[in-house]
Amino acid sequence: MEDDLESEESFQEKFSKLWLLIKESKSTTVFTGAGVSTMSGIPDFRGPHGVYNDPWQGMSVEEIISLPFFRKNPEIFYHWAKDVWYRLENYQPNVVHRVISQLEQRKFIKGIYTQNIDMLHQRAGSKNVYEIHGSPAVHHCTKCNKSYTYSEIAPIVVRGEVPKCKVCGGVIKPDIVLYGESLNSQLLEKAWDEFAHCNLCLVLGSSLTVQPAASLPVLALRGGGKVVIVNAQQTSLDASAELHFKDLKQVFEALEKKLK
Repeated sequence: MEDDLESEESFQEKFSKLWLLIKESKSTTVFTGAGVSTMSGIPDFRGPHGVYNDPWQGMSVEEIISLPFFRKNPEIFYHWAKDVWYRLENYQPNVVHRVISQLEQRKFIKGIYTQNIDMLHQRAGSKNVYEIHGSPAVHHCTKCNKSYTYSEIAPIVVRGEVPKCKVCGGVIKPDIVLYGESLNSQLLEKAWDEFAHCNLCLVLGSSLTVQPAASLPVLALRGGGKVVIVNAQQTSLDASAELHFKDLKQVFEALEKKLK
């Protein structure tokens, strides 16, 4: 947004410091949140116009995307999810996804940890992407555990049907971490280790409110790493950050030019 743009002089001074931090860091870890996805047109959950703000057919969205609700009402879950999680091909990677991929290819970035489930980092070409809250890329049968791809399941859901296993007839569930489910413990351990030992942590488009994922940049600070935050809203780590920018588009368009 225009209101978030800094004066050119102020921005350039801070941006020069950011570029130096990126070049000098031997281990940079990226943490992305909903603000990165909204740049591609995907609605967020907790923002001012977020999905959580309005009930869906009289029901709380947070209730609909809980594991107990899914088990009892998979048809309602998928009816809600078909326009939110199963039309992802309608959205394209934006400048943030593209530049992160370029930085990774040039060995500036070690790992990308995301709270998003839209798979746009991968579509932009990033390889070391770790989806903290899971992803619809893979689905599993809740009875026999047979796996299915997004491309197999999405057309079924968009038709308004509940996907059922071809082997046993069980209901198929996306590998998205729903409320009431635990995060992947092995992935969390990897994240804890990587953030604790990084030189630089880039927090992009996250207000750092959802735990335990939001605590990961804290580990970077405790380990002696530097944190840079690019987020329109304030976060709990702003005072501890080495640099803080408000506008993702401004920062990443500048990085894109620098990389060229």
